[in-house]
Amino acid sequence: MEIQIQEQHLAHQQDAAPDLTSVVAQLRHSREITHKVRHLGRIRELPSKAALLDILQGLAAALFPTHYSNVQLNDDSIDYFVGHTLNSIKPILIEQVRRALLFVAGETGGDEQTLPQQAEYITQQFLSQLPEIRGLLVSDLHAAFQGDPAASSISEVLLCYPGTIAILHHRLAHALLRLGVPFLARMIADIAHSRTGIDIHPGAQIGDSFFIDHGTGVVIGETAIIGNHVRLYQAVTLGAKRFPSDEQGVLLKGNARHPIVEDDVVIYAGATILGRITIGKGSTIGGNVWLTQSVPPGSNVSQAHMRSGD
Repeated sequence: MEIQIQEQHLAHQQDAAPDLTSVVAQLRHSREITHKVRHLGRIRELPSKAALLDILQGLAAALFPTHYSNVQLNDDSIDYFVGHTLNSIKPILIEQVRRALLFVAGETGGDEQTLPQQAEYITQQFLSQLPEIRGLLVSDLHAAFQGDPAASSISEVLLCYPGTIAILHHRLAHALLRLGVPFLARMIADIAHSRTGIDIHPGAQIGDSFFIDHGTGVVIGETAIIGNHVRLYQAVTLGAKRFPSDEQGVLLKGNARHPIVEDDVVIYAGATILGRITIGKGSTIGGNVWLTQSVPPGSNVSQAHMRSGD
């Protein structure tokens, strides 16, 4: 009797099992007709996050070989390693740029046949900017080392500070965005966000000697402008106050809606600064402050009150 019950149960399970052929067909109908989300209804090729992770690892190793590579290097081998690394990732980056350009070309009516040549040119321009990007990153490292009494060395800042990882990714992403590859830039920002908990839109303009201490929960919007020698702490938001829309209720994109933070500003943990306002040079914004109006240079803003030039 027990064997018979088991056989009946197995037969019932088999009868209840989904017809995978039918599932595949229904998914195709959803994908191609009822719930189609493919860009412009046709673009299938997408940049690969896995490939981008390899590219970012290679770029980090080329920028800081002894810190971000897994090989033993000396004065005789380091240049060869950097050249070999860049030469290895270049064709991969070209292909990812080409795929990302499909989204730009489709929206502007550009010729997709010329994308491989455009991708190669953009990649070459991007790689040529690496020395300048490294200079900015070194200024960020010194800002972190000088601004945090717990930092024992530049190497510690490079290897252990999430803010360093976030700004490294941002400087690379911002360069790609300015070269006309916004999709790839957004993917790099998402990778940095996943790794660090710091969300910086690649469109944000950030000056030199930038330091994010601790960092988790920091959000910096697309049109934010940050000057030189600025320091942020965890959970700071540089966001938009409102989202204007057109007559049909569609959000207007690209308008300046995030703060301008001038040079030598410190913003402490949990501060929320919204809208196209200006934080004057040398100001200090206290923890948990909610700010939606501009403040003059030299201001000290706390939850209780604001004092200018104090």
